[in-house]
Amino acid sequence: MDQHAVYWSSNIKFLRKRKNLTQLQLASLLGFTRTKISAHEGGKTKNPRLEDIVAVSKSFNISIDHLLLTDLSALPAEEVFKIETATTIDISGQKIRVLPITVNDANEENMEFVPAKAKAGYRTGFSDPEFITNLPKFSLPGLPKDKTIRMFPVSGDSMLPIPDGSHVIGQYVDDWLHLKNNTACILVLKGGEEDIIFKLVENRVKKDGTLVLSSLNELYEPYAVNVHEVLEIWKFIGYVSREMPALSA
Repeated sequence: MDQHAVYWSSNIKFLRKRKNLTQLQLASLLGFTRTKISAHEGGKTKNPRLEDIVAVSKSFNISIDHLLLTDLSALPAEEVFKIETATTIDISGQKIRVLPITVNDANEENMEFVPAKAKAGYRTGFSDPEFITNLPKFSLPGLPKDKTIRMFPVSGDSMLPIPDGSHVIGQYVDDWLHLKNNTACILVLKGGEEDIIFKLVENRVKKDGTLVLSSLNELYEPYAVNVHEVLEIWKFIGYVSREMPALSA
């Protein structure tokens, strides 16, 4: 193999297994044949084509330099994930993430309420100071001091016994990497039909860059979202509802 591609074979195999893909599945994603993937992983392709290197680099979001010159399997999982997300998102809280806030006359941070009519616009306006300034403000006793707090509307029965139509209060999470498993969170997503969701979170960021979301209502199956699809995370600290929680039989 070319001396400049010393880890090509082992890194393809490592990344494929990290994403729990078979050779056939990876081949389908890349537009390759399974035989071609097997040849690359087995070191039978002495000089990989540039277009193949680029395709693998884009698919796994790994720079070409790291793909060819870094033994990814020798790195801690956390370091591999940092490489995967180096240019797209900061999940460690070490970089500045835009979070507009407002303060009252006493220079204390306000608690904003996202009403149902503003919910659809939140994922485009969450980083816009004017949008945040125009949100209603609220105050409740017993909430953490000196923290960024917002209240979001939730709908549906996936988190019963928390009733449909409740308003869930969350504390801003800036360090996604160390979010504890089974933490109830409000997540603001980039796309899809649901923009603001309320779920229990299993943190798999270090392992494969995902968050597995579960409902309290067992009728709903867990599912995973990639952290690239997440704009904000707010840890559940309470909720407001006009309905009594449903009582178990």
